[in-house]
Amino acid sequence: MRKTLIATAIGAALALSACSKEPVEQQETTQVQAQAAKSEAPAVAASNPLFVKSSLQYEAPEFDKIKLTDYVPAFERGMKDQLAEVDAIANNPEAPTFENTVVAMEKTGEILGRTASTFFNLTGTISNDDIRAIQSEMAPKLSAHQDNINLNPKLFARIEAVYNNRDSLQGEDKRLVEIYYKQFVRAGAKLDESQKTQVREINGEIAKLTNDFAQNVLKATKDAAVVVEDKAELAGLSDGEIASLAASGKAAGQDGKYVINLMNTTRQPILTNLENRALREKVWKASAGRAADINGPVIQRLTALRADKAKLMGFATWADYVLDNQMAKTPAAVFEMLDDLAPKVLDKAKAEAADIQKEIKAAGGDFELQPWDWAFYAEKVRKAKYDLDESQIKPYFELDNVLKNGIFFTMQNLFGITFKERKDLPVYHPDVRTFEVFDTDGSSIGFFYADYFARDGKRGGAWMNAMVGQNNLLGQKPVIVNVLNVPKPAEGQPALLTFDEATTMFHEMGHALHGLFSNVKYPTLAGTSVPRDFVEFPSQFEEDWAINPKVIANYAKHYQTGEAIPADLLKKVLDSRKFNQGFDSLEYIESALLDMEWHSFPAGTDTGTVQGFEDKALAKHGVQYAVIPPRYKSPYFSHTFAGGYSAGYYAYLWTEVLAADAFAHMKANGGLTRENGDKFRTEILSKGNSLDPMQQYINFKGAKPTVDALLKRRGLVE
Repeated sequence: MRKTLIATAIGAALALSACSKEPVEQQETTQVQAQAAKSEAPAVAASNPLFVKSSLQYEAPEFDKIKLTDYVPAFERGMKDQLAEVDAIANNPEAPTFENTVVAMEKTGEILGRTASTFFNLTGTISNDDIRAIQSEMAPKLSAHQDNINLNPKLFARIEAVYNNRDSLQGEDKRLVEIYYKQFVRAGAKLDESQKTQVREINGEIAKLTNDFAQNVLKATKDAAVVVEDKAELAGLSDGEIASLAASGKAAGQDGKYVINLMNTTRQPILTNLENRALREKVWKASAGRAADINGPVIQRLTALRADKAKLMGFATWADYVLDNQMAKTPAAVFEMLDDLAPKVLDKAKAEAADIQKEIKAAGGDFELQPWDWAFYAEKVRKAKYDLDESQIKPYFELDNVLKNGIFFTMQNLFGITFKERKDLPVYHPDVRTFEVFDTDGSSIGFFYADYFARDGKRGGAWMNAMVGQNNLLGQKPVIVNVLNVPKPAEGQPALLTFDEATTMFHEMGHALHGLFSNVKYPTLAGTSVPRDFVEFPSQFEEDWAINPKVIANYAKHYQTGEAIPADLLKKVLDSRKFNQGFDSLEYIESALLDMEWHSFPAGTDTGTVQGFEDKALAKHGVQYAVIPPRYKSPYFSHTFAGGYSAGYYAYLWTEVLAADAFAHMKANGGLTRENGDKFRTEILSKGNSLDPMQQYINFKGAKPTVDALLKRRGLVE
């Protein structure tokens, strides 16, 4: 079974990448029936392009042929076919072997995998009422389908038999069996029938709730957009930014007005330059108050169900259950890391707040610093400290230049790969660009899709999807997409980025490389199918190349004149990177602690109100600080309540330890060289989950990581 692909795609139905289940009647299908089911495909393929492999290179999705009405029939057919295939394996009269059980499972689910990976890319990028309706219909069905596989006793008996004989296997084969066995056990394969029924019921409700949460956030974020009628209220914004808001107004049916759409974080980028304090407060409160009424009950029920499921699986809490399968292993390890950093971070944040309060007073303000003031006055402090104005910087970071002369340049120097734009491949939206990626010897690696502009129907944030995952078993090459939410400029205007946005492009390319460079045999082990607290490592590692002297000299050039960014301005940009790190670190740590606390109580706990729980959780860890709320307040914390980061949001900091340590190691050994790049590719980016993640790191560096480089990276120590 293409477990990784399907599980990830199912998770996209729940917004990020969670996988839940719901009960349906278990189907018993013989091998003869399975073959019969397969043989029907040619007869119906003409009416549904998802029933057969794409005719495009590397099986890239045929977005020009696939209609929205094709998805539900393809999901239904895909589930039916896969259950037939799985039951044929479970009922095989031959003794279980690695080939006839585990490898056979890796080959199941072709139609379902293709349908899911294509559809769930759309739910995050071009969602609308019709797509959301399909998403809501399919989430519980897909969840139930996964249960029908994971809780099949005959199938598990065969997997367990192969697992018990695993010492006869080596390398990827042994790793695959161990992962299969653990996945089935964690899904409830060893429970009795009564407990399995409870698991099915819990999984079904979790599937519905996570989907509800995601859709509530999308709707609440859209509904919370702030409409401005008087252009004068937008003082401080550039002409291009104002034109973009006018375009948003027109798109929203508010012609002649200016619409400020919200990003899915508490802070909003527009607050940095917006001079009107009343409007800043309105935007911030719209952001911070989103979805509280509709998602409060969802959070309470969802976390209770997760605690109940953990208890059934023999774990004290959901966090214990989740972390048993991660690098961190225990909640105590995560709390220790976060609590150790919290005092240093809070002290730095308070020092930053004092500087900002002085700036408010110096500017004639007679008020105490509030959350909606931070970004605006922090920018003034930054300008004063570094004599730096964002409007001076952005002309040197034009999107296409960052992509081609920054990211692609780095990839060629580090790994020897090149990108050639393709205009002939169909895409799901006109803004999407496609590139074929070539190795140093000229051979083709796969496809890279770039979808960078924000739009209605696109969820906030940035991410990577694998529309086709690499594996040697089925001979598939990767088809990868990077998604960002850069504000789209008015027609005819350049897309000028903040330095943070440019860095995010590098970050997502790190994820893309993890998919593109994957070189494993089995789908389950491929690409980014690694623990949550390892998956962000390659992406965070790539961020630091954005400031490498050789790299930045190649792409930080004025979009009109082509002149390189002046040395003194570049120094100010680089020096200012550690500015506001108290704020950035604290709002992240607050969210990570909220996530852990929401999943660290035993079954049957009364959590009280959502806001009350938040307040107590932050106070417990000494990080409750009114002017810096969590990056994600609970009602729109999609990572944890609608995705794969439940009890896992800490992973960004955990992996930043790896990333900072790895980059420091590479810098000490020559920096941007093919030798360094090839070793990182060989030991990390190509391995997927075919080898224990910590062993991958040790193989790369020769030692385990330390936190020293992280503390310097965040400016918490000199």
